[in-house]
Amino acid sequence: MAQKVVIALGGNAILQPKQQATYENQIANIQKSCEVIARIVRQGYEVIITHGNGPQVGNILRQQDEAKEVVPPFPLHVCSAESQGFIGYMMDQCLKNELQKLGLNQAVTSILTQTEVSLKDPAFLNPTKPIGVFYSEEEAKRLAEDKGWVVKEDAGRGWRRVVPSPMPQSIVGADVIKSLASQGAIVIAAGGGGIPVSRQTDGTLVGVEAVIDKDRSGYQLAQDVQADIFMILTDVQNVYVNYGKPNQKSLETISLEEAKRYADEGQFSVGSMGPKMESAIGFAEKGGMAIICSLDQADLALEGAAGTRIVQDKLLRCIYANFRNENKCSRK
Repeated sequence: MAQKVVIALGGNAILQPKQQATYENQIANIQKSCEVIARIVRQGYEVIITHGNGPQVGNILRQQDEAKEVVPPFPLHVCSAESQGFIGYMMDQCLKNELQKLGLNQAVTSILTQTEVSLKDPAFLNPTKPIGVFYSEEEAKRLAEDKGWVVKEDAGRGWRRVVPSPMPQSIVGADVIKSLASQGAIVIAAGGGGIPVSRQTDGTLVGVEAVIDKDRSGYQLAQDVQADIFMILTDVQNVYVNYGKPNQKSLETISLEEAKRYADEGQFSVGSMGPKMESAIGFAEKGGMAIICSLDQADLALEGAAGTRIVQDKLLRCIYANFRNENKCSRK
């Protein structure tokens, strides 16, 4: 049976730093990303894709803010759905085109995905995730009073709205995503961490004002669809310890025990590699392989020739044997 891989694309796969957020720039970046994903499909993997949406949902919020006197603004969870829709469309189209170039005919589908969170999550008591445009202190405090927002000063650049970033509890519709992937379809799902929803006492779902970390949501998706591999694609080729120091070292294949030790040492920064390693460690704890690598080396990382791989101790011998083509154990 083919291995199932969940690929979590970083923000640079859609919009590069300092690039203007035009349609032309974003679809050009997505096309490059899809060239790599198509090569992974050609390798024979079942592929599920998730992606970030930070700049995109921020721009949607800005558009609404600029037009608020003409068109009533929508809540944050609806803006998240809007970003999922247009990114999913571009990714769906580009991937189909790249597959056609390779002579592959797999179906591609983008699923508008909700992610369940708990309103009891401590994040709702301490919103920390900045979103949207910058305001003056006076305007920010007025909006906070008028709309019930929480606002905070953001690194000397101005005041912004902040929202909770709760932990994902489950991916709504994961069984459908899993079924489609098992039938050979490439599924794009849970973009931007998924649309945050909470379950009411009667079992119904309702949208909530929150932002879910895309790496944590990707981990949840990988768990819920029972993936074999969880791959986080970013803008660095490897995870490093002692980063920026003379004794800096890149990590290749490491055990779960090693990964936890490095995390406990504080090797991975909270605002950068920390959430990625947290999610990768969590997936490896469940018995899968987690990979963190650069986008352009994703297909090589799956072959063991690039990136950082985290596995349980008992799998290390199998991993090394497979890399040497000794065929001493199965991929499972």
